[in-house]
Amino acid sequence: MGGSILAVQQIIKVIKEKLADRFLRNLGWLGLSQLFIRVSRLAATIVLARLLTKEDYGLAALVLTTNEFVNVFTQNGIWAKIVQADEADLPELCETSYWLNWIVCGLVFLSQCIAAFPVSWFYNDPRIILPICVMATVYLMIPMALVQASLANRENRLHVSALANGIQVSVDNILTIILAFLGWGMWAIVLPKVLVAPIWVIVYYRNHPWRPTYKFTLSKWQEIIRFGRSVLGVKVMHTLINNLDYVIAGRFLGVEALGLYYFAFNAGLGISMSAINTLETALFPHLCDARSQPSEFKSRYFKSFKSIAWIILPLVFLQSSLAPFYVPLIFGQKWIAAIPLLILICLSAIPRPFANAASSGLWAIDKPDWDFMWNILFTGFFAIALLIGVNWGVLGVAIAVFLTHSIASPAYTVWVSSYISRVMDRETTIAIETKETT
Repeated sequence: MGGSILAVQQIIKVIKEKLADRFLRNLGWLGLSQLFIRVSRLAATIVLARLLTKEDYGLAALVLTTNEFVNVFTQNGIWAKIVQADEADLPELCETSYWLNWIVCGLVFLSQCIAAFPVSWFYNDPRIILPICVMATVYLMIPMALVQASLANRENRLHVSALANGIQVSVDNILTIILAFLGWGMWAIVLPKVLVAPIWVIVYYRNHPWRPTYKFTLSKWQEIIRFGRSVLGVKVMHTLINNLDYVIAGRFLGVEALGLYYFAFNAGLGISMSAINTLETALFPHLCDARSQPSEFKSRYFKSFKSIAWIILPLVFLQSSLAPFYVPLIFGQKWIAAIPLLILICLSAIPRPFANAASSGLWAIDKPDWDFMWNILFTGFFAIALLIGVNWGVLGVAIAVFLTHSIASPAYTVWVSSYISRVMDRETTIAIETKETT
């Protein structure tokens, strides 16, 4: 009897080790993908900094910011529900999700084309109407492979995500370099993002066997919407947080000032955000995998902070400390004024992945509505800080970004971590007591 128990314990130990290794393997795949992306993006950033004007950067920022605000409605939580759903409900949810994606993406395409006109009026620049409409065509491709992408994430096959993102973004950057040399101005940044969209579709479609039956159904749509509405709300708030500084700088300081700020943001936070997004992509399915094991869930959640710290802290401190040397050397003397902005924005990255990990923890235990409420509060705080900071120009905007993230994000992370710890401890105790009773 004792030997059997020991054997079972050994099997459980091996399974746990494999699950833990899977998270690291996923980070490895995504990290390798990001390495290729960062090399190509660095080359693109250098070329753009040398060949494009601040006005070109500003116009591209307006187009991409508009696209980000509309694009958020494609991140409506449908994919997250597929990742989080019970196995028995999965076939029905996938069929419904496929048709919901077509409905949502079709409406988003029309909305962005219509929005191009009031946006051009708001910024008093009709040059941005056509590129905004052209970028909207991407939405007509997304539904072809969104279910496959969600299922690949659910199955922790993040090497597929790494392949899709790595190829897509690297080709995007290469095309950007070519078009910049050809003198296409802001189109060098905008057009490649449309041209590479089919790559994402093809990679996921070829690497996952799921196919729709093409029989229209909206069964279980209420369940998807119930979960997805809070996820969508969180994504909307995140989009506001990530783009509100562009909107305010562009509206109150002008296109050239926005161009300077946009360069600083991308040159400073681009590398860090890639690492942050990689961690977030790998962590959510990793946590969902342990939903039925409270002690394992808690262990994975808190271990993720150690992984985040090891990756983010050295990266941010190295990049921010070297900024005064590499900016004029690599990007040119005309961007020296962006160095203080770059350093502040770069340092603001430190608390972000920890707050994102807290959000993933709440999503995994079916509490995205709590994360949504927090993001509403944070967005209001952030908007007020930016409106105050803009009175001191783009430097004031950068200071506002740094301070809000440095104050609010750690507070949120501590609160969520405390809650998850209590809940998982309680569920572990209940599970032990139930086992002893039976």
